[in-house]
Amino acid sequence: MSISLKQTSLPLVFHPDYTITLPKGHRFPMEKYSKILRILLNDGVVSKESIFIPKPANRNELCIAHNKDYIDAVFNNKLDSSAERLLGFKCNKTIVKRARAAVGGTILAARLALKYQIACNTAGGSHHGHPGHAAGFCIFNDVAVAVKVLQKQSIIHKALIIDLDVHQGDGTACFFSCDPTVFTFSIHCETNYPDKKKRSDMDFGLPQGTGDDTYLDCLRKNLPIAISKAQPDIVFLNAGVDPHIDDKLGKLNLSNNGLLARDLSTLDLCQKSKIPVACVLGGGYSDDLNELAQKHTTIHRAAKMVLNSE
Repeated sequence: MSISLKQTSLPLVFHPDYTITLPKGHRFPMEKYSKILRILLNDGVVSKESIFIPKPANRNELCIAHNKDYIDAVFNNKLDSSAERLLGFKCNKTIVKRARAAVGGTILAARLALKYQIACNTAGGSHHGHPGHAAGFCIFNDVAVAVKVLQKQSIIHKALIIDLDVHQGDGTACFFSCDPTVFTFSIHCETNYPDKKKRSDMDFGLPQGTGDDTYLDCLRKNLPIAISKAQPDIVFLNAGVDPHIDDKLGKLNLSNNGLLARDLSTLDLCQKSKIPVACVLGGGYSDDLNELAQKHTTIHRAAKMVLNSE
């Protein structure tokens, strides 16, 4: 954190543990994370000097948000087979190590955003993680932990979570359902996972097949209302690319230009409202990992454009 960046440099958080080897045929595209970093460096979106390596979240930090018994079960490799089926992974030491790195990355991205206005974690967005159980490839809820850690340290008081992943962030909604200091906003596909949605402060479940115009109209009309209601010290933006028309698990029909317009609109509004933004990667699913990684860099390119417009 002692490094001084140019105002137009984009702070990027990355840890080598973001990419691990999964069993052959697993549908979670784990290899995309290292590819994203390579594309960003090759295209000059970020420089090596603007990359920060996080400390993995420790047990105490995780327990600020998650139930202690659940954290102990994860750390001691005691999740049963039904819990692992709900998660979608075999919960071994390597998976837990990766999850801890991703949480640490979001905590660091938040700290960097508070200093530099916008920062991006090249992982994170594990919004199906609940206080007491895992789900949907999410062991820990990195954004929930980051919010709680910063609040406990009196660095922030109020936060707004903008979740634009195609799947509703049911875990995040559950964490903050009775917390007036954290406002949750979600635009997702109503007929997609999870089957049973939790209640966010503002939920917009769009029908299958929704394209750019309707999606962007919903975002631009309602996000200013959320910001006005939340009055946040920081925004956490889940910029999942699974609303894209080509996504395997998406069901919405955003184009490449639609994704870019979504991210630019969100970041520009936050910037004009003088609210720091910590971006997390969110979901994206494809057999073509190079193409998928390219889509994921949309949020970084949008962030760089907004920073350069200042």
